Amino acid sequence: MPIDRAWIEAHIPHSGRMCLLDEVLDWNAAGIRCRSTTHRAADHPLRAHGRLSAACGIEYAAQAMAVHGALINGASVQGSGPGYLASVRGVLLGTRRLDEVRADLICTAQRVAGDQDTIVYDFVLFEQGKDAAAAPRLLSGRASIVLRAPAQAGKPLAGQP
Repeated sequence: MPIDRAWIEAHIPHSGRMCLLDEVLDWNAAGIRCRSTTHRAADHPLRAHGRLSAACGIEYAAQAMAVHGALINGASVQGSGPGYLASVRGVLLGTRRLDEVRADLICTAQRVAGDQDTIVYDFVLFEQGKDAAAAPRLLSGRASIVLRAPAQAGKPLAGQP
């Protein structure tokens, strides 16, 4: 079964124009590689002032992580549980704008660590047609995803009102 845009939309919280990935190229328990053409769309939902900042690549990576989670959890039904992007670190921008990239985008996300509550991924965004190891990175970094909030979430710390 191909893992195309329709499958992706059925398994992540984003749909329509906000679903930024077109297909999953390959995946395994450790990571995922996805392709997208949406960065060239004039009506891209993340464009500001007619431009798509390279920082918006973080959303491409977050969606790739969400798809990976659905795949490794064997999601066969619509609406698997949500994950929340808690932090990004070490983000490096290799370009200023994604909308000026003519080639398709490739987004990889590699699971570094995780448990039932959180997962850490390294992510890279680069141009299709280039060797992943040698391709200039358009964006890279590390993201922490929270799957379940701790039981104490929303409660004040001891000694605080």
